[in-house]
Amino acid sequence: MQIWFWPILFGLISAAGLLVALIGDGWHDVISWMALGLVAAASIWLGLVAKRQS
Repeated sequence: MQIWFWPILFGLISAAGLLVALIGDGWHDVISWMALGLVAAASIWLGLVAKRQS
């Protein structure tokens, strides 16, 4: 389960962000941008941390 934690979490956050974007405009867009931006930022950060440790 430890191996699949981050991919599952990122997938759920991405799916929620995309779903919210489809539902409406205005605040829905902001929430969607935040969710998708969070996934992108966390992926970059985790990639850089993993690269330093190897």
